[in-house]
Amino acid sequence: MGQIYSDQMYEKLKAMREDLLRNLISENEDFRAAVEDLGLNDLADMASNDIDCRTLEVLGNRDRLQLDKIDAAISRIKNGTYGICASCTKMISKDRLEAIPYAALCIECKQKSERNKR
Repeated sequence: MGQIYSDQMYEKLKAMREDLLRNLISENEDFRAAVEDLGLNDLADMASNDIDCRTLEVLGNRDRLQLDKIDAAISRIKNGTYGICASCTKMISKDRLEAIPYAALCIECKQKSERNKR
């Protein structure tokens, strides 16, 4: 992946994280209270910072999983492994990354994983 593409995807992932957090704050009273306890008023700051475990405890599994996937993708961008399949180490297609920016597996490995779960 080129640096420009990685930078674009980093911004896209940060925006996804911010949108998810905004929705959680508006929909989940416990999450809103936990965020207010941290004194985080600026959503952009909150979206770019780690959220402590206590705050994440109030989230449902689906929301926590989504945040974890986004955070993992941001980490892969930072360490230079973004776009490389975590299973086979082949490049993940740009089309797949555009559709699912936090994808850690190429489509072939994802399909294998889903078949194995059945």
